[in-house]
Amino acid sequence: MSKPVEDLEVIAAKLRPCFAAEDEAREKALRSCRQVIRYSADAIRAVHRQEHGKAKQLFDSAHELLRELSHDLAGHGKLLHSGFIHDAQKEFAEGRITLALIAGEDLPKPKTLGVSNAAYLDGLGESVGELRRYILDSLRRDDFSRCEELLTVMDEIYGILITMDFPELLAHGLRRTTDAVRGIIERTRGDLTVSLRQKNLETKLKDLS
Repeated sequence: MSKPVEDLEVIAAKLRPCFAAEDEAREKALRSCRQVIRYSADAIRAVHRQEHGKAKQLFDSAHELLRELSHDLAGHGKLLHSGFIHDAQKEFAEGRITLALIAGEDLPKPKTLGVSNAAYLDGLGESVGELRRYILDSLRRDDFSRCEELLTVMDEIYGILITMDFPELLAHGLRRTTDAVRGIIERTRGDLTVSLRQKNLETKLKDLS
């Protein structure tokens, strides 16, 4: 065997364990990310059922997994900033923000949640869809008490997101989320307006009778 070939074999022998370790870390991270997303989805459903205690327990489990991910991937920077990590952080941020807004609590900050700034903003945008769901559920219950307040919050979120006009590489699809938020708000405003007019009409007819 020639010297260059021997050198290649030595180099390859050193490279294989590096790639094997990276692949193992990736597979473990993917499993953890899927679990974070499941925890977050279940927690959001609990929020809409007004089961805030259960939601917080699920979010705590998701948060712990995210902390473990950050620790495990500390030596794998490429994986730590990959799309599937962003998606898991986004789902977690969306849920925690939704809980805070519906429960009337202070908004958690990105650092507190342990998510990237881009994932936080994406989650903030996605929470608008959950607020719409909450408002529609409230309208079906004939409960108008917080609908206009939450619609105002949705407007404020859009106002923040529209100012975050940065390249895709930095913002991870935030522009698409922002465009979707605008449509969600307008549909919600229309639904709420129709419901309020109907409620006022029913009240007037009741007074006349």
